[in-house]
Amino acid sequence: MTNAHKDALFVLVKSLSKSEKRQFKLYVGRLGVNTDAKFLALFNLLDKMRKYDEKQILDSGIVKKSQLSNLKAHLYKQILVSLRLNPVNQNVRIQIREQLDFATILYQKGLYKQSLKILEKAKSFAIENEEKNVAYEIVELEKVIETQYITRSIPDRADELAVEAKELSEQNVITSKLSNLSLQLYGMMLKVGYVRSDEDLQKVKTYFEEHLPKYDIEKLGFREKLWLYKAHLWYNLLIQDFLSAYKYASKWVDLFYENEHMIPLNPVFFLKGNHYLLESLFFVKYASQFRETLERLEEQVKDPKFPKNDNISSLAFLYINTNKLNLHFLEGTFDKGIYLVNIIEYGIKKHRQQIDEHHIMLLYYKIACLYFGNGDNKNCIAYLKKIISNKKLKMREDLMCFARVLSLVAHYEAGMDYHLEVQLKSTYKFLLKMNDLHEVQKEMIKFLRNLGDIYPTDLKGEFQKLYNELKKYENHPYEKRAFLYLDILSWLESHLQNKPVSEIIREKALALTR
Repeated sequence: MTNAHKDALFVLVKSLSKSEKRQFKLYVGRLGVNTDAKFLALFNLLDKMRKYDEKQILDSGIVKKSQLSNLKAHLYKQILVSLRLNPVNQNVRIQIREQLDFATILYQKGLYKQSLKILEKAKSFAIENEEKNVAYEIVELEKVIETQYITRSIPDRADELAVEAKELSEQNVITSKLSNLSLQLYGMMLKVGYVRSDEDLQKVKTYFEEHLPKYDIEKLGFREKLWLYKAHLWYNLLIQDFLSAYKYASKWVDLFYENEHMIPLNPVFFLKGNHYLLESLFFVKYASQFRETLERLEEQVKDPKFPKNDNISSLAFLYINTNKLNLHFLEGTFDKGIYLVNIIEYGIKKHRQQIDEHHIMLLYYKIACLYFGNGDNKNCIAYLKKIISNKKLKMREDLMCFARVLSLVAHYEAGMDYHLEVQLKSTYKFLLKMNDLHEVQKEMIKFLRNLGDIYPTDLKGEFQKLYNELKKYENHPYEKRAFLYLDILSWLESHLQNKPVSEIIREKALALTR
């Protein structure tokens, strides 16, 4: 039996809405001969299945085993054709491509003038909407046609097309270099997280400077600026320069608000830009601006003009709820954020096909932190187990490391310290293996290891010693990242002042209000 998550056709069928299924059946039935087509029978069977079962398909008699692979491929293609025809999916890129296809057909029929007329309109539309890759393709086809359709204006036309092709090519090269740089930096962030040493910092800095192309900001269009800001954002996040990250995330989002027609054309980039702006605001603890940005994002997503599809819905769910959790962390209102857990669990189930494992684990870590801040250590441990026991998680090693450290603290707080020694050894080995053992973690593990030898009357003094030791690293260029994942200092202050950790964080938030 094939896993439902691995069978592409089954996943595609299950992703269809009721209206999309209805349109597919209308599309298939446009010719009477298709009414009993095998691929429609297979579609109906897959639609009724709760999970993919190849044996059930073969037992139905629709198709022989030797023909199943070809039938599935044919059905997959027909569903995509039907979706392409759906007005809901008719975005600018598809419209431009469609015009290019029409022009190509006319060219092949020798109808050069008609083809050129369509290409001229499509090119203007593409450039207007910053679709410069396809605009370049259009110019190349125009050049081919002009060599066969002779007019008196060919000398001027040849020069005009040559200039257009050169300009578009140069812009596409810059865009490609910037997008490559952005992608590589993003990959570094997912793999290892923030820089951990001077050596890491120099490596990232050298890579960034060597791969950042020369440019004139005045000559850059919307798309080139977008990739430029993204590259700078990832670079500054990696080196933990959060104020600069905030600066470039703001530029990214402002670029959309200055070019509002680009929001419905690039909704994914718009959502991501807002998410990283919120993340940067979270890191610099700018609570009032954070709340304002989050509210503005929610309003935009609810706007009837904002595009709606499965991918956009899943990203909106992910980014809005992640940042709602972050707002409760910023303000220390952990108890008020508990309602989000059910919403997030439901959303994960609903959007499982669209959200990758890394982001799901990140949500679980934030839920664990929410429970920890609310004093519910058992639920905190339950969510951390989902991360620690996940063998498929190959990304974001630092997330795995801090999940284990928080698990140790939560076990201690819950009074579940009977296996603490085993967990300490296991965590220590894991951190060494990941080459992620830093001073903050060393001090934490040393403190927890010695707990059994400390008299209750001396406990407060030991908490004070640990606090004094860790306070030194609060603004350290590489050690401070530990406090981004787990507010150890507030936890220690809660023990020293005999107050709940949420109250400590809330007091700090009020003092920082701006």
